[in-house]
Amino acid sequence: MFVWKMLALLAAAGLAGGCFAREEPGAAPPPAATAPADEAAEREPPEAEGEAPYAVLAEKLRTPWAIAFDGETMLVSEREGSVVRIGPDGSIVRKPVVVKPGVAASGESGFLGFALAPDFAETKTAFAYHTYEANGRMWNRIVALEEQEEAWVEKGELLSGIPGSRIHDGGRLAIGPDGHLYATTGDAGEEAYAQDLNNLAGKILRLTTDGGVPADNPFPGSYVYSYGHRNVQGVAWTAEGVMYASEHGPSGDPGGHDEINAVEAGGNYGWPDVYGDAKKNGMIPPLYHSGEPPAIAPSGIAVAEDGALLVATLRGEALLRFDPARPTPAGESLDGVARGYGRLRDVAVRDGYAYVLTNNTDGRGTPGATDDRLLRFELP
Repeated sequence: MFVWKMLALLAAAGLAGGCFAREEPGAAPPPAATAPADEAAEREPPEAEGEAPYAVLAEKLRTPWAIAFDGETMLVSEREGSVVRIGPDGSIVRKPVVVKPGVAASGESGFLGFALAPDFAETKTAFAYHTYEANGRMWNRIVALEEQEEAWVEKGELLSGIPGSRIHDGGRLAIGPDGHLYATTGDAGEEAYAQDLNNLAGKILRLTTDGGVPADNPFPGSYVYSYGHRNVQGVAWTAEGVMYASEHGPSGDPGGHDEINAVEAGGNYGWPDVYGDAKKNGMIPPLYHSGEPPAIAPSGIAVAEDGALLVATLRGEALLRFDPARPTPAGESLDGVARGYGRLRDVAVRDGYAYVLTNNTDGRGTPGATDDRLLRFELP
């Protein structure tokens, strides 16, 4: 325990000193170094009919990535390697994450997905997805953490050796309605990985909360639940148990074609062989794709009380709405719930509100003086 506490203190010191690399290639420095002193304290949304009323619950978060609820308290993971506890009174407590190997935060990689165990109230256990370095390469792993007084400390490793990169790391974690843990992985910039069932990249994985392979997984002995994905960053389930995922489309030419998919066990979603309206035998087309550029770059998703999906978008800089019961035709714009807050990384729904993380300090945004923020929008 003493060793873990010393590591926690060292991690906290490193965190305070800003020693974690977290910017994209060629990106601007973090907001503390670039935000002008006279910049407006809040990024105000443009005038728009039907914009959802909002409140600011937390400010100056450090490239936040995922939202979790612990009763009336909210927990937010930060890409450099920390978890922020935000109380209903607005109090903020930031604790470092102590894992070995440590968090490698660079480009799109770092400390990403975060989900509380169903018995968190008793065990203080959570699950996390993070990038690490080994043998000169970048990888991703899934670990169990325990919240302690000074830090979130690794309890054990569930899965490692997921190919990683400065781009396309996936990273979303969620407990499904079946009680299993789902993890999204990107293709790590190697397109062929997505179609290789012996490779964990470009997949949605399903594992037990102790790191085992569920007996009813679609490929015996394999963590792979679905494949042919480029970079899934959002998963959510309806009350009926239907699973949806958001996915980034191709970059460059042609670009665009970001997707929303209904996920089936064992399904092949086509990347890199098909995307958009293209079809190929044995590959499942998307429910929706955004068409030609500009891309929207969807990240976290959540199911609203009316069954519609709320989609946090990065490039699109908006909280969008997609209704599976009345799907928007491919290539058409999704309805906007809120926009004007910059890049949005995650969204969670609770009691008629949408909780949204901005991501303007991720190296690709234009941060304001109070970014990044946790916002709460009132849903109709």
